[in-house]
Amino acid sequence: KLTLTGHIEQIRSLAVSQRHPYMFSAGDDNMIKCWDLETNRVVRHYHGHLSGIYTMSLHPTVDVLVTGGRDSVARVWDIRTSRQVHVLEGHNNTVCSCLTQAVDPQVITGSHDSTIKMWDLVAGKCSQTLTFHKKSVRAMAMHPTEFALASASADNIKKYKLPEGDFMHNMLSQQRSIVNCMAINEDNVMVTCGDNGTYWFWDWNSGHCYQQETATVQPG
Repeated sequence: KLTLTGHIEQIRSLAVSQRHPYMFSAGDDNMIKCWDLETNRVVRHYHGHLSGIYTMSLHPTVDVLVTGGRDSVARVWDIRTSRQVHVLEGHNNTVCSCLTQAVDPQVITGSHDSTIKMWDLVAGKCSQTLTFHKKSVRAMAMHPTEFALASASADNIKKYKLPEGDFMHNMLSQQRSIVNCMAINEDNVMVTCGDNGTYWFWDWNSGHCYQQETATVQPG
């Protein structure tokens, strides 16, 4: 058992690099830390966010980190130099979810302003805005084999075809909770987890929820 200490407020997001022995952490103290997992020490800090950081994603092929938070922007960092490469401006509220991928759109962000934005990573500009949700987009997931995206909000769970973000369909049921995280596997099983302790299992193709479980809600 190992405890890494350094943050002074709650940690909201973690990312582990597949290409380097690094782990990144961020939270309500506005700090982004890069941990060397071989020495278990902080080796870099990334300064720029003006408020708490809610989400982060490591690019799979380029050494950049994307972070989003309460200052309503997503920031792109060069992980080697700690330099801020882009400030992705356009959301009107907290950026609470983000995804990165090797092909365009390389950065996708979801926000409390109920929109999803797709970004041109080279230009640092928004290429597409999806306005299908009516509530905060707190969770998104990329399909591992199809070029498609799912997003979750308190109003519904939706599927989109990439790269244009064409709306495909809603999931056939409503979880009736604030969905904070979701994941999809190669067997076309999607799971979404709500703030009321429910986790629902969905068939990706049909949108049917075939299993519902409830965990004990933990205090805090």
